[in-house]
Amino acid sequence: MIREAVRADAPQILGFIKELAEYEKLSHEVVATVADIEQTVFADDARAHCLIADYEGKPAGFALYFFNYSTFLGKYGIYLEDLYVKTEFRSKKIGYSLLQKLAKIAVEKDCARVDWSVLDWNQPAIDFYNSIGAKPMDEWTVFRLTGDALGDFAK
Repeated sequence: MIREAVRADAPQILGFIKELAEYEKLSHEVVATVADIEQTVFADDARAHCLIADYEGKPAGFALYFFNYSTFLGKYGIYLEDLYVKTEFRSKKIGYSLLQKLAKIAVEKDCARVDWSVLDWNQPAIDFYNSIGAKPMDEWTVFRLTGDALGDFAK
């Protein structure tokens, strides 16, 4: 079952984030807290949204997303920040169901597209995304401005 996350899910969402970071070998980058999740995903003016997948009554995975905008298309889109399914629930179409629900939200909200990033070594994810008709955007390079560089540039 795929459902919208509620505030009480904040600890589980952070748990999913930490498990995903461990899988991606990025645990050292997770500084978010339960309070951070509560204050951002569940604020009155929340700009991030989360879907939870439950399987036989147990939390099995999540999709955390936000809306972006395409100037070329003149329409909103969805950016999927994180998609994660716990190891013991993989091969049960949970990731497929989460992405399909996200696609339905995009269509209902008249979004032009759904975008996300995948680590180039994560071949199982790449194969899965190719199987649903997603296309890699090889001609684009992701840039990030963060930390001291962000602060310095903002001055």
